Amino acid sequence: MKLDFPVEQTVKQRYSVRTYQSSNPISESDKEKLMIYANALSNPFGVPVSFHLLETKDTNAKKLGTYGVIKGTKVYIGVTVPAGALSLEAAGYDFEKLVLYATNMGIGTCWLAGTFDRSGFTSAIGVKENELFPAISPIGYPAEKKSLTESLFRKTLKSNQRKNWSELFFKNSFNKPLTEADAGDYAFPLELLRLAPSASNKQPWRIVQSNGAYHFYGQINPKKQDEHPVAIERVDVGIGASHFHLAALEKGLSGEFVTLTDVNISTPKELRYLFSWLPEQG
Repeated sequence: MKLDFPVEQTVKQRYSVRTYQSSNPISESDKEKLMIYANALSNPFGVPVSFHLLETKDTNAKKLGTYGVIKGTKVYIGVTVPAGALSLEAAGYDFEKLVLYATNMGIGTCWLAGTFDRSGFTSAIGVKENELFPAISPIGYPAEKKSLTESLFRKTLKSNQRKNWSELFFKNSFNKPLTEADAGDYAFPLELLRLAPSASNKQPWRIVQSNGAYHFYGQINPKKQDEHPVAIERVDVGIGASHFHLAALEKGLSGEFVTLTDVNISTPKELRYLFSWLPEQG
């Protein structure tokens, strides 16, 4: 897979933009470029992911339910996927690639998954039956000065903070943390995964290295998932997988994502196995 931007630089450059230049809306050429890129995306889970450009009449999008959090832009991109296995992970994977591509273009974005009212956007986008609509993002040029609401959001969510390696990555079991030395060449992909964005900055991914493979788990509440088909944590794991895969490609590390029937690892009840990365043997 061809890389379209410098991965490490772009991951570290990206941040959630909630305040945009209202006097300088995103250009038609940039919107077109983003959608061409979006419509050409694919993911290793083989799930068709669709993107939708939406232009509102209100730069605060109050009627569509962003709760006044987003200011200065009328343009949004939403993502939909057919309901199914790894569909939400695929949505997170592809949408994060689009977010990073936009970042490299100088375009601001902000993942909205748990903090927007789906009903208004669902109607505006035209979500089909049996489709899931996990997330949307405003797009535009970042304002030089953040709004008070944005500053409070970043402070409350501790947006610049991430969990330590010992809380996220493990070796052979969930009882032993994985060190960077243990990870070897994969310390870089894991570190860029650690920096990935997630809803409310919860970082619900957990990775276990075992026999050279990297097994991906999500901190997913089964009861909550039964009540709502869009498990945001699964989207977040897809975002993390996107960072991991892009970083591996940047370092020339080959492999594939697969779903194994039995990883033979005792799993805490709050975690759910999702898929594994198998490095190419060479």
